[in-house]
Amino acid sequence: MASSQSFEVTVVGGGLGGLTAALALRHRGIRVTVLEQAPQLGEVGAGIQTAPNASRVLLGLGLREQLEAIHTEPQDQVRRRWKDGSVVGLTPLGAFCKDTYDAPYWHYHRADLHRVIMDACTDPEGPGPAVALHTSSRVAELDTSDPERPVAVTDDGTRYASDVLVGADGIRSRVRDLIGGEDTLVFSGEMAYRALIPGDLIAADPATRWLVDRFQSTIWYGPDRHLVHYMIRGGEYLNVVACVPCSDEVAEKWTAPASPGELAAAYPGWDDRVPAMLSKAKDDVTCFALHYRRRDPVWMDGRVALLGDACHAMLPYQAQGASQAMEDAAVLAEELGAVTRSGAEGALRRYVDRRAKHAGMVQDASLRNKTFYHYPDGPEQRERDAKLRNFTGESDLSYEWLWRGTPLNDPDRTAFSYQFPH
Repeated sequence: MASSQSFEVTVVGGGLGGLTAALALRHRGIRVTVLEQAPQLGEVGAGIQTAPNASRVLLGLGLREQLEAIHTEPQDQVRRRWKDGSVVGLTPLGAFCKDTYDAPYWHYHRADLHRVIMDACTDPEGPGPAVALHTSSRVAELDTSDPERPVAVTDDGTRYASDVLVGADGIRSRVRDLIGGEDTLVFSGEMAYRALIPGDLIAADPATRWLVDRFQSTIWYGPDRHLVHYMIRGGEYLNVVACVPCSDEVAEKWTAPASPGELAAAYPGWDDRVPAMLSKAKDDVTCFALHYRRRDPVWMDGRVALLGDACHAMLPYQAQGASQAMEDAAVLAEELGAVTRSGAEGALRRYVDRRAKHAGMVQDASLRNKTFYHYPDGPEQRERDAKLRNFTGESDLSYEWLWRGTPLNDPDRTAFSYQFPH
């Protein structure tokens, strides 16, 4: 039987949400073990956006210097029309976000961001006990025969007992299944092509050179499909997320490789700049079937709780999936850090109470954007474009609501005056 001084948490899943939770718990003096089923800890080759709400969490964990070394900062968020590329909405980012929300809007290569958080988890000089990371550790069973010490049992029979177990293991969460969570998974009918296009190819072509002249986050709206792109690693790559109706093959397989030709051909009749850009992709184009979860406030069972996509997987149409997982991580650590082990279950209940409604609202907004982004040309499209010209947020959620607040009760854990030369 562990004492209250040796509070232990097992986090299942070593993605961005799981590692942010591990780091935030470490900062509260809690001993954390992370179990990752993959043979290596890492992230896929793709870009990621952290809006001010997520940046604030990461900066509050002491990562400012490391993030400044790997980020790319877009100056604007631009919304374009599919047929002629005309700008229908423009939102300032860059200095505006730091001045207005006291936190930046930054882009990263997912692997770079993952490495920064992982290094902070294991850094022997960091605050709190270093996180123990175990790869090739797929959780097969949970043993909750002692309700105060849930045990994760991996495929090879290794047992990891702790005071709290956190399932941060993604949209097809094993932990969720093992606690009897409802099957809330919904197929959207859409898929996303993801590609990293070499920035030197973009810069060398007069038709696409504009993409490197000023870093922006761009969304093109069209009938039944949309396109998102932005630079990462200071222009080394253009990250592309191209959302289109899903093929039968990808729907069945969840993921499948694709060719640059298929990617470019997915946007027939679009502005010439679109095929000029997409045709420069290399052979690492991948298609992902897009699923989400229906809103469900049941995120815990005793001392087992869920985090991130395991409980609120959302479509990428608010660019908030990882950001909401990071907010979960911060609140979970705040609640668990305020109790001894006897109060763990109550802390998990408060964590769910503070996060389920908020994350659910972002889930709903992301789903509504599936319709909002894809109107055929006509009255609804014109009404949408008029709304975008006076932009405060695409859906019912304003950026003011999404980006300004902190999920934490303790302002010192997120207050971060962002003053330095712009």
